[in-house]
Amino acid sequence: MINRRNFLLGSSAVSAVAVMGLLPTFFPRKADAQAKSEKFEFTLTDDQWHQKLNDDQYRISREAGTERPYSSPLNDEHRVGEFACAGCNLPLFSSTTKFDSHTGWPSFWKPLPNAALTSRDTSFGMVRDEVHCRRCGGHLGHVFDDGPQPTGLRYCMNGLAMTFTPKA
Repeated sequence: MINRRNFLLGSSAVSAVAVMGLLPTFFPRKADAQAKSEKFEFTLTDDQWHQKLNDDQYRISREAGTERPYSSPLNDEHRVGEFACAGCNLPLFSSTTKFDSHTGWPSFWKPLPNAALTSRDTSFGMVRDEVHCRRCGGHLGHVFDDGPQPTGLRYCMNGLAMTFTPKA
């Protein structure tokens, strides 16, 4: 039965989950319509994506989910090298642009040239700029304007949406 008390308790619980950044973990969504409608040079069928990516990578890259903060090994990756798309292996970020944002996700102040695209994300009552791979359209994370100089941007990425290759 829905009464005022149950409604307020339920609303508080959903708000707490959203504030913790976990709502997309529990309710993944299909990637933004703009990203889905674009033609990408690397495409696979849904079944092929399921074969290529593990369940968590698929949920993040293909359904615009997110990983729990501080759960990605790439958050603590400090070697020199490149971060690439887990879906198509396109190099996305150089380790020289990585910084510790204290948010729990790998963060960068600039992508590599011609690597990432952005689109407006209005899910969950928020307005954000979603970042996806230019070549396959995979969801990577979001970009915010609270990063360090020289760009002032924070590309807050899901580690499971990327791979890391150290420079030899």
